[in-house]
Parts: sequence; C-alpha cells; structure tokens
Amino acid sequence: MEVLYNNSYRPLNYTDGELTVYEKCKDTPAVLIWYLGLQFINMFLGIPANLMVLWLIHKSKGDSSTSDIFICHLAILDVLFCLTPPLELANIVFLTTSSTWYVLRFFYGIKDSSPLFLCCICLDRYMAVVHPMIFTELKDRHHRSVLAIVVWLITLAYAAAKCVGNIVNFEKVFTVMILASFTFMVYCNIAILYVLRQSGPGRDVMHPVKKRAFKMVLIILAIIVFNYFPPVLLLPFQHYYSPNVYLCYIHYIAFGLMDFSSSIQPLLYLSKEKLSCCQSGATRLQ
Repeated sequence: MEVLYNNSYRPLNYTDGELTVYEKCKDTPAVLIWYLGLQFINMFLGIPANLMVLWLIHKSKGDSSTSDIFICHLAILDVLFCLTPPLELANIVFLTTSSTWYVLRFFYGIKDSSPLFLCCICLDRYMAVVHPMIFTELKDRHHRSVLAIVVWLITLAYAAAKCVGNIVNFEKVFTVMILASFTFMVYCNIAILYVLRQSGPGRDVMHPVKKRAFKMVLIILAIIVFNYFPPVLLLPFQHYYSPNVYLCYIHYIAFGLMDFSSSIQPLLYLSKEKLSCCQSGATRLQ
C-alpha cells in the first residue's frame, strides 16, 4: 500500500477503505502517540493561554507595546489551530476517508504561516533596539495594522491553496517560507542581543532594564530554535526518506515541535507580564 502525499508536507489520509494512519504505523506508534499528546496539550493549555493573552492586551490598551498588535493576531491564529486536535485524532486513528483532511489542511496552512507574525514581532523589536530613531518616527503610524492585514491575506491565501492539496511543487512555498522566516528571526534576535550586550557604561555593567530585555530576547531566540529548527532541518529533505519513515516519524516530529509553539508562545508572554507586574509592585513598595 502506498501512502498518498499532498504537496505541502502533511500527508493526506488513505483513500476510502484503506488503513488509517495509525494502523499503518501500528508497529512504531510512539512518535504518533507523542504527536497527538502534544496536540491535545495545545488544546487544553494553548486555548486558555492564548485567550488570556488576548484579554491582557485588551485590558492594557493604554499601556501596550508596539508589538502587541502582532502578538494579538498570533494568539487568534493559535486559538484557531488549537481547535483541531479532536478532528485530527479522528482522522489519524479512526477515519479512512480523505474528505475531512481538506478541513485539517486549511488549519495546517494557517499554522504554517504563524512564523510570519513572529517575523513581524522580531522586526518591531529589532527596529526599537537597533534603529531607535527610525522606530520613534514610525511609532504612532498605522503601518503595523496594514502589515498585520497583509500577513492575514497571505495566510488565508496559503491555507486555501494548501486545502486544495493538488498544486504542483507547492511544498517549495513552505520550504522557502520556513527557511526565510527562521533565518530572519534568528538574525533579528542575534542583532538585538549584540546591541543590548554592547550597551552600558564600560560595557561590563548592563542597565537593569536592558538586562531584562537581554534575557527575554535570549529566551525567545531559544524557543525559536527549539520550535522551528526541526522543520528547517528535516523537511527540506522529504524525498530522501521512505514513505513509511516520513509518515510515521519525520513529519510528526517536525510539526509536533513546531505546533507546540501555540502553547509556548502565550506562556512566554504571560510570564513576561507577570514579571513586569511583580517588578512594578516592588518599585512602588520601595
């Protein structure tokens, strides 16, 4: 039996009457079970965490950062994606029809485009730290809203094309997007770290605010590498794997780690907000 693939890395289910994905991988189910476990953690942890992020951003409109508009849209995107685990479980374990995979591929396409919003966040922070004069001039303009709309248009167009599932060489779009996004995010964060590290009177002592920013950017860089390096490392070489190895191992490892960012990203934001509140409270007590 031959596995059918769409042109965007995530495999289609088998044709009607064939084995399910789980039955095909029943001799090596560990990675598949691990992947489904991560997806349900995303649902039970990611949805409330992202909703809390949206609530906090809405609550602190008067004291929001310039990146909050992108964080807000990213949280909406992640909430939509975190709704899919029940359907994904049914498709992988129980269903043999390929029709329901059209819905899943649309949501896969939405999640695949999430690095674009991360790139917007990284760009905003890069401009604030590396080019503060230009950042100050552009701070109160509406270009961020326009950029967010453009990213959503690209995301929906990509998701619709992925939903079709029969576009020739469509996997190259994802390859270019994930490689370019990963490279851009790593560059921006390394540049931010370099500028922050060089700041301070004798470059030996860093200002406490910049020190906190340095630690936060370092954490973000580590998360970017953890979540997005596996797809960058594994997926461009899809055609070198056997169909069974790709189906049962490679794509579930890569996408499992990438999809788990739907929980890690909001938790990072919430931890940053909690830290800021604690520091503000300590300052008032002094």
